[in-house]
Amino acid sequence: MNTPTDADRLALLTARVERLEAEAEIRRLQARYMFLCDTPCPDYAVANDAQRIDAILALYAEDAIWEGVGEYYDGQFGRCTGKAEIRAHFEKFWSPEREPKLVLNVHYLTSEQIHVDGDCAEGQWVHCQPWLYADGTALLRSSRLNNAFVRIDGAWKISRTRTENVFITPLRDNFASDYPRHSVLMRP
Repeated sequence: MNTPTDADRLALLTARVERLEAEAEIRRLQARYMFLCDTPCPDYAVANDAQRIDAILALYAEDAIWEGVGEYYDGQFGRCTGKAEIRAHFEKFWSPEREPKLVLNVHYLTSEQIHVDGDCAEGQWVHCQPWLYADGTALLRSSRLNNAFVRIDGAWKISRTRTENVFITPLRDNFASDYPRHSVLMRP
């Protein structure tokens, strides 16, 4: 029986720490994405929706894919390949012409699984999000996420966002009576 050397133990420990650091970076990346997708945007440094979309796109690899899959999301969201198509997708959500305007949207993530393999990783989550529109209509949406990540020049980027509907249900009109029009959470 071979006894591991100090060098072997150090290599194993280094690999474990690197994997844990990658998981933590991916967790922060996914959370940042969801944070930026909330309405109103809680990042005080993001002054408008164009800046919000720029900040979201900065999280993605150049050739990334954003897609809705399954019998409900496939037709609703479709597939976007590359940053230009992903930008157009997000511009639909926060377009000044969108009627009714989205006034509240919050993402809650759960059931996290992150699997790192070198410079690539996949993560799965379940998320739930209430939506409230300016006309008072509201819904609650839940989805499963299966996202891919790639490390580029030492930084993790989203290489694929894939979402599938779990359920959508209407909420009572004007379900939220008190909510901010602008977030001041991160104001200096």
